[in-house]
Amino acid sequence: MKFVRFIMKNSALANVPKHIDHFSKFSPSPLSMKQFLDFGSVNACEKTSFRFLRQELPIRLANIMKEIRLLPPRLLGTPSAQLVHSWYVHSLMEILEFLDKSPEDHKVLEDFVETLVTIRNRHNDVVPTMAQGVIEYKEMFGQDPVTNQNIQYFLDRFYMSRISIRMLINQHTLIFDSASQPAPSTIGCIDPDCRVTEVIQDAYECARMLCEQFYLCSPDLELQEMNVNRKSEPIHISYVPSHLYHVLFELFKNAMRATIENHESSITLPPIRVLVALGGEDLSIKMSDRGGGVPARKIERLFSYMYSTAPRPEITTHRRTPLAGFGYGLPLSRLYIRYFQGDLQLYPLEGYGTDAVIHMKALSTDSVEKLPVFNKTALRHYTSSHEADDWCVPRKEPLDLDRDRAAK
Repeated sequence: MKFVRFIMKNSALANVPKHIDHFSKFSPSPLSMKQFLDFGSVNACEKTSFRFLRQELPIRLANIMKEIRLLPPRLLGTPSAQLVHSWYVHSLMEILEFLDKSPEDHKVLEDFVETLVTIRNRHNDVVPTMAQGVIEYKEMFGQDPVTNQNIQYFLDRFYMSRISIRMLINQHTLIFDSASQPAPSTIGCIDPDCRVTEVIQDAYECARMLCEQFYLCSPDLELQEMNVNRKSEPIHISYVPSHLYHVLFELFKNAMRATIENHESSITLPPIRVLVALGGEDLSIKMSDRGGGVPARKIERLFSYMYSTAPRPEITTHRRTPLAGFGYGLPLSRLYIRYFQGDLQLYPLEGYGTDAVIHMKALSTDSVEKLPVFNKTALRHYTSSHEADDWCVPRKEPLDLDRDRAAK
């Protein structure tokens, strides 16, 4: 019997490339925040969700798995990258088992929920494990501009795909899994009446607690909101509170550390100022600190996966790796905001401080998933060579024509 299962498993794995090629021919179907809300609150039908996810999840998995194949062979050959790839293969095969099953069978629906929970748990450590693979690659083979550019492009898309897959899984399991206990005011993981200032306060308090544990002090928070539409009412939108909290917590940590380290000899610390503004189309959050800022040329590095200066954390089987140790906080925060068509930008004033600005869509109809799709345009990013710059590169020293002629 074991031998039969072994043969069947190997046969299924042998067909994985065919399944990936098949499903990657289809583009993912991005959903808007309004569609998530409408489905969960008005038309919450488990059978409909089952039919959609058993097609959509393989499409999203296959599209990004096509790009995994285009990684540099030496990176793809690292133990960590191989482990991540095996997780995706197993998850794809598990979902494909439901393609021919009937949603009319209640046992099938129960098994599907259990499978989604298993997949979500399996992928919990995808981010740090892939980050470990990048570290292994850099330590063994070094870096070059072309590879760095390709890895940056891939990881942005890979992690964005992961965010979207977890979003679909969380919505289905939170709504239809009897074992889950979502907050009463939420629809799945979405709060249709998310009070932005409350999320800001929560993120600040948690960051402040960590800051005081390490530095024994912390800067105060000055919070202001401007609701252009209804000036007397607090600002609220339909959003995923956990996404917004993740981003704000990361920004507060950075702002607090910079503020304290830039005012070590001061008796008092300047506060962190946060302004929330809601207009007709955008909801914007500006966080301003007086942490000394950074040179403008270093901003791009802060969002790079390849330039982390943090100490290398160790992955163990007993505890999960601290994500901050990989320097991925800002890159991932920007992806969480961009996932629903927003953006995160940093504006440093070297010698003074930094403004971090979050832009989000105010309307649930405009908040649409931003999903990677594998096509010829994506392929060109991995196959194009690094061309010479078409702008002059500044010299470190003035040009001396007389010296150059004498040298000739």
